[in-house]
Amino acid sequence: MKRMIALLLLAGSTQLTMAQQKKKEKLSGNPVFPGWYADPEGVIFGKEYWIYPTYSAAYEKQVFFDAFSSPDLVNWTKHERILDTADVKWAKRAVWAPAIVERAGKYYLFFGANDIQNNEETGGIGVAVADNPAGPFKDYLGKPLVDKIINKAQPIDQYVFQDSDGKDYLIYGGWGHCNIAQLKPDFTGFIPFADGTTFKEITPEKYVEGPTMFKKDGKYYFMWSEGGWTGPDYSVAYAIADSPMGPFKRIDKILEQDGTIANGAGHHSVISVPKENRWYIIYHRRPLTETAANSRETCIERMYFDKNGHIKRVKITREGVPAAVIR
Repeated sequence: MKRMIALLLLAGSTQLTMAQQKKKEKLSGNPVFPGWYADPEGVIFGKEYWIYPTYSAAYEKQVFFDAFSSPDLVNWTKHERILDTADVKWAKRAVWAPAIVERAGKYYLFFGANDIQNNEETGGIGVAVADNPAGPFKDYLGKPLVDKIINKAQPIDQYVFQDSDGKDYLIYGGWGHCNIAQLKPDFTGFIPFADGTTFKEITPEKYVEGPTMFKKDGKYYFMWSEGGWTGPDYSVAYAIADSPMGPFKRIDKILEQDGTIANGAGHHSVISVPKENRWYIIYHRRPLTETAANSRETCIERMYFDKNGHIKRVKITREGVPAAVIR
């Protein structure tokens, strides 16, 4: 009897300790940092997590980028105005959806600018460069990298996919169309494909905007946003293929709003922690208290896969994710 009582006391003590530890567990919370920020690009540089979002405001005020860095996903440092249109002569308004890659100690920031509506306007996708992920970034080309509407894709929402074979691809497009093009190693232009074309359309079913891509277990995962960016139907879906060119057949929707937490969850990116099989989805959403189109906040959740390699549905939360350093 005494032994049984001792075991019960030990079990109770263990459960209490675990509950206390869980209570003390540090969480990122959602949003992960204050302010209206959207279209977040998440990436790891060294031992730090970085998020490069759009400053969510009216187009005339949306003329710069801030960045945020963290050693653990909980404590974030704001790096203000890492790029300002004052340093990009051709960019006048509406810079958004930054994408960033590192190459030979330099950091290249790709961005959309001016919200061009036709091929007579100046604007499109630009590139800026810096020696540090916190900038300051300066215009790299002195002109847009992509300055035309090609295959009906508005030149916005750019993502740079670096394949394991060393090739870099620019994936971009709004207005329901998505293009892919192979970048030159110095990011000054493009390398035509074997058939002589430079831009190939890879638009899957229900695609609207916000493309991103990653590679896992030899497969190419292509993800995008569906619905309207100001509406309740904004969400994220994905496809899997054997090549970055596809073909991409839509599999499922994996991220959407929760009427008890927030609206309009979408336009995301993905962080994979090297050697740890730990995945995160970074996205924006609109608080239930807000109705303004630009009242968007940046959030983070864990992302998981099933035994078949399919992405499991992501539940949006207020808690976010536990603190996690990069080993």
